[in-house]
Amino acid sequence: MATSGGAAGPNGVLLIHKPTGVTSRKVVDVVAKAIGTKAVGHAGTLDPLATGIVIVCVGHATRLVDFLHGLPKTYAATFLLGQSSPSDDLETEVSREADPLRPRHEEIEMAAAFFRGEILQRPCDYSAVHIGGKRAYRLARKGRELALAPKRVRIDRLAITAYDWPRLGLDIDCSSGTFIRAVGRDLAAALGTTAVMESLARTAVGPFSQEEALSMAAITPETVRSALLPPTAAVGHLPAVTLADDLLERAIHGAIIDIGMSDCVVAAIDGAGDLVGILARHDSGRHRLRPNFCGRG
Repeated sequence: MATSGGAAGPNGVLLIHKPTGVTSRKVVDVVAKAIGTKAVGHAGTLDPLATGIVIVCVGHATRLVDFLHGLPKTYAATFLLGQSSPSDDLETEVSREADPLRPRHEEIEMAAAFFRGEILQRPCDYSAVHIGGKRAYRLARKGRELALAPKRVRIDRLAITAYDWPRLGLDIDCSSGTFIRAVGRDLAAALGTTAVMESLARTAVGPFSQEEALSMAAITPETVRSALLPPTAAVGHLPAVTLADDLLERAIHGAIIDIGMSDCVVAAIDGAGDLVGILARHDSGRHRLRPNFCGRG
């Protein structure tokens, strides 16, 4: 993986603040048009109704998307209690309970304690989860009954930020793959009521926050290039090793090398501090540079 200085065209990571009503794909398209390249991709979809940070990878850095997908996320969400919908948000028709319970703040706090830590969560019917090769939301829109298996997710922080029935505000730090709509749905069910998500903002992804992000309205060739972070930003959470020139050349040419580390995945850095690739642990205990990550040669 070369930085923008080591290959033709820009390479790196871009933080974009997505407004509501815009798809993550649209964000990619706008960036690609601004800088005149098709080598652009996002590292994690954000629903069209949501706002907040979308990480966009450019150039050779598109090969680092998988290393960004698993980063923890932070969200600010609001829910309307006593209401429900097939999509668990306002995208589909909302039904209101005739005589809804109005839980006290203290009751919500007590129920929230059971949703912190590692939990089993059933994905939302209107989600991108695959069922028999098809997206769940496509089947749900056709009226199909879905039996989605629960999966393990982790919620590190679940904080009540505001409560004035029926509106409940939550801040959530969670693992990748957590459905925020499902958090509200299941918390409400534990309280004996229902909930739909009214709004959602992704405020951080790993070390990246929305305060650092470029707004979509401000995207130009100049602003994109000036806001572009180096590829090393995408792998800051990985262990790293700086390779001496001789070891680096051997790795680039496919040799299995000994870096004196037991980690399965390691970021390889050259003497200039640039990311040159990802070293994957070999069966021998040594490491090999993953193909197609190096912008050299």
